[in-house]
Amino acid sequence: MTVIPSYPQTSEINMAIRPYLHPLLQKLPEGISEFTFANLYLFRKTHKYKITAVESGVIVILGEDQGKPFFMLPFGFPSGDFLARLFDLHGNLKCLSIDQAKYLTDLGYHTYQDRDNFDYLYLRRDLAELTGRKFHKKRNLIKAFINSYTYVGEPLLEMHVQDALDILEQWKTGREDPGDYEAAKEALEKAEPLQLCGGLYYVDGKPVAYSLGEELACGETFVIHFEKAVQDFKGLWQFVNQAFASILPDKYETINREQDLGSAGMRKAKLSYKPIGFVEKYRAVNSKEDLPSV
Repeated sequence: MTVIPSYPQTSEINMAIRPYLHPLLQKLPEGISEFTFANLYLFRKTHKYKITAVESGVIVILGEDQGKPFFMLPFGFPSGDFLARLFDLHGNLKCLSIDQAKYLTDLGYHTYQDRDNFDYLYLRRDLAELTGRKFHKKRNLIKAFINSYTYVGEPLLEMHVQDALDILEQWKTGREDPGDYEAAKEALEKAEPLQLCGGLYYVDGKPVAYSLGEELACGETFVIHFEKAVQDFKGLWQFVNQAFASILPDKYETINREQDLGSAGMRKAKLSYKPIGFVEKYRAVNSKEDLPSV
């Protein structure tokens, strides 16, 4: 018996449902970064996530973005009548895979690419080795960092969490938009029960950067949920990117560095690392009138 209520009853995403939901999410092969228990839990307040199970046992995640309702179906679709009901009540279906989008198009729903939320996918070896002319500038920045500072890298264990929290506080200082600060803070505080792992980096004994993530796509990919650094050291971001990729086990063929959220600066930075592709995501709506304007 699960602790997920039947529709229309809902519950919040909480740690009590992790033993049931986490193994199911781990088996999803598409590698969509939203579909890990840690991600759903840590951003439960941001998106006002609720969870429920419909008549056929299909799990539905409900939420809101800027007051507008949406729903997600990570494990497949309910019956046609129930699916139509979900569209009527909750409007926008997010985080669809390519195959799911094609299926819904065939059913008569209107689907479209959600480019701002495409996950960037990289070969782990590319990020770890940075070989070839395309990474020349990255290597120069890393070389400048290595030649300028005395640094140490450590696994982000419980004993180092306070140092990582100090980095996060410095990262937040002076920012007009707190961004994912609250989620990042809770991720550090609950890294052990959420089974997140990462690396922490020091310069001259001072904590300056960390990465934190988990495995994805049936264990073939490692997704980096959070990467934070202070601003005082040229080449630090490039160094951390390479250093963490280089210590990940070989079993992770790819690294998912999540989406750019439509930020021009973030998109340029992510593209500069030459992704091998994207984890494409789509949305679906019930009518053409609900499609976004181009």
